Amino acid sequence: MALLHGYLWWRLVRGTTRPGRTRRRLTLLTAVLALLPTLAVVLRGRVPMGVAAPLDWVGYTWLGLAFYLFLAVLATEPIRVALRLFRRSREAGAARAAETQLSRRRFLALGAGVVAVGVAGTGVALANSAPVVRRVPIRIPRLDPALAGLRIVTFSDGHLSATYGGRRFERLVETVNAQRPDVVAIVGDLVDGDVEELREDAAPLADLVSDQGVFFVTGNHEYFVDTAGWLAHLPTLGIDVLRNERVPIRRGGASFDLAGIDDRTAAASGLPGHGADLDAALDGRDDDVPVVLLAHQPVQVEQARAAGVDLQLSGHTHGGQLWPFDYAVLLDQPAVEGWSQQGDTQLYVTAGAGYWGPPMRVGARPEVTVIELQPGDPVRPRR
Repeated sequence: MALLHGYLWWRLVRGTTRPGRTRRRLTLLTAVLALLPTLAVVLRGRVPMGVAAPLDWVGYTWLGLAFYLFLAVLATEPIRVALRLFRRSREAGAARAAETQLSRRRFLALGAGVVAVGVAGTGVALANSAPVVRRVPIRIPRLDPALAGLRIVTFSDGHLSATYGGRRFERLVETVNAQRPDVVAIVGDLVDGDVEELREDAAPLADLVSDQGVFFVTGNHEYFVDTAGWLAHLPTLGIDVLRNERVPIRRGGASFDLAGIDDRTAAASGLPGHGADLDAALDGRDDDVPVVLLAHQPVQVEQARAAGVDLQLSGHTHGGQLWPFDYAVLLDQPAVEGWSQQGDTQLYVTAGAGYWGPPMRVGARPEVTVIELQPGDPVRPRR
C-alpha cells in the first residue's frame, strides 16, 4: 500500500501541484485512501456487517481504481522521458519552462485518470452483471453411453460478503436452475463471513433444483470463517458437502463417481480431520467406473492425475479477476480458466461467479458453466 500510494502521490500530487495548501490537502487525502483498504482487511470479521459494508465498498473500490491508476500512470513514463529529451530549446526562461512542464504533467495525469476510471468503472459494471453461461461438452472415454448429455452445472467463488449477495446471488441461483441441471457442483469459496452474518444472503441456495443433488466442496476462504458453522448449515439448505468422499451419479443402470476433497489449505487450518485426502475419497471404488472430482484449486489436479481421475472441476482463480493478474495466477496454478488436458486427466476451471476485494472484474466475466458429459476420446471444447 505504501509503495503504490507513494508512487501515485509522487506523480499525481507532487508532480502536478506547487508547495502549499492544495498539495498538503491532497497528501492527506492520499494517506487516508491508502489506509482504507488496509482497514477493510484488518477489521474483517471484527466489526458488525453494517460497519464493514461501507468500509469494504469504499476501501476495495478505491484499491481497484488505484491499481489501474498505477498502471495508467506507469504507461505515461516513456512519454515523460521523451518530453524531457525533446524539449524545444526555444523554451527559454526558467519560469516559462517550469509552467510548461507543470501543464504537461497535469495533462498526463488527467489522461491517466480518465483511462483508470473508465477501466475500473467497466470492471464494476461487469462484476455486478448477470453471469455468462458457458456450455462445455467434455468427452470421457469410459463413460457409459446411457450417461450421454448428463449436465453438471458448476460455479465457484460466490464470495458472499458485505459487498456481494442479495439480488445478485438470487440471479445466480436462477441462472443455474435455468440450465436444468442433473447435478449442481459448487466448487468452493462460497462465503466470506459467518453464518449469522450471511444467513439471509445464502438462503437462495435452498432454491437450487437438481435431478441428482447439489454438492459442495470447501475452498480456502471457507477456512477464514466459521468453517464448522457453514458445514453444518449448508445441509439444511439441501446441499451435500463432500469431504474426501464420493457419491454415485446414476442414470438407469449406468453410473459414474462424483468425488469431492477438501481445499489444498485445509490441513493447515488447524481444524481436526480437515485436509485434502483423495485416497480416502476414492478408496474401494470400481476402477472401471469414471470419476469426476470436485476440488477448489486447479493445482490439486496433480493428485487427480496420479490417481487416474477422468475430470476435475475447479475454481479459485476468478479467471484472474483483474487483468493482468491472470499472468500471476499461472505462477501457482496450472490453468487460469477453461479446459485443459493435464496428463490423462481433463481439467476445467470456471472463472467464478463473484469477486474478492475490489468489486470489479476486468477481462473475466462472472460465469456459470454447464459441463455436458459425452462418451469418447477427449477433444478441446469450442468456446
